[in-house]
Order: sequence, then C-alpha cells, then structure tokens
Amino acid sequence: MAAGELLSESDRLALDRAIRLAEQACRFEFSVYVGPAEDDDTRAWATRLHNRLVAPARSVLVLVDPRRRVTEVVTGGDVRRHLTDAEVELAVVAMASEFGAGNLLGGLLRGIAMLADHARPQNTLHAG
Repeated sequence: MAAGELLSESDRLALDRAIRLAEQACRFEFSVYVGPAEDDDTRAWATRLHNRLVAPARSVLVLVDPRRRVTEVVTGGDVRRHLTDAEVELAVVAMASEFGAGNLLGGLLRGIAMLADHARPQNTLHAG
C-alpha cells in the first residue's frame, strides 16, 4: 500500500485496520494506493498495479490520485462474482463525496467498508 504524504501515521494505521476488517468480512484482499498515477490513463495504471498483487484474482485495488481527482477500483475475477459494477460505482461515489469535503481518510474507510460489505458471501438457507 502506498499512502503518499497525504495520510498521517495514525491515518495509515486506521486504514490498515479497516483493510484487515474488510478482508476478514469478505475473504478477499484489499490494497490501497494513494498518490500520482504514473500514466495518463489512470485505469490502465490501476490495472497494472492490481496485476502485480500477490493474488490478483482475489483482490480489490483502490487507487486515489488526489491531484487529478481520480478514483479507480479494480477487482479480480473471483471478486467480480460477488461484487457488481454498480456496487463498485456506489462505493466510488461515496468516496468521492468524502474526498470532495476534504476527508481523504474518511472516504477511503467508507469505500473499503462498502466494497467489503457488498462482496461478503451471502448466507443462504437450504431447506431439506
């Protein structure tokens, strides 16, 4: 996780805690990158970062480039079976709302929680 200079040490600890809780809740891996995208195509840059993760199929990458005001979420194949594009978009809108109010950490925490909640396996009842 690259947190850049925009997050304090206590912010990074809170973000790490939120990531651990999200991973426990849905059993997928979360990574967060806050900083400049090294490409004009931020989606391509986020996808390249996602593909470098240890288990990209089971991972969610959240990239935030505050300078460009861009948020990208990349999900692996296993994750996409549980998390729809619409659910990802809702999380991005929620994050953008917080970011617009100057709350970078709050936006990340809210977005990660929403993504994990939507990706959580649904409990089903089986009648026998």
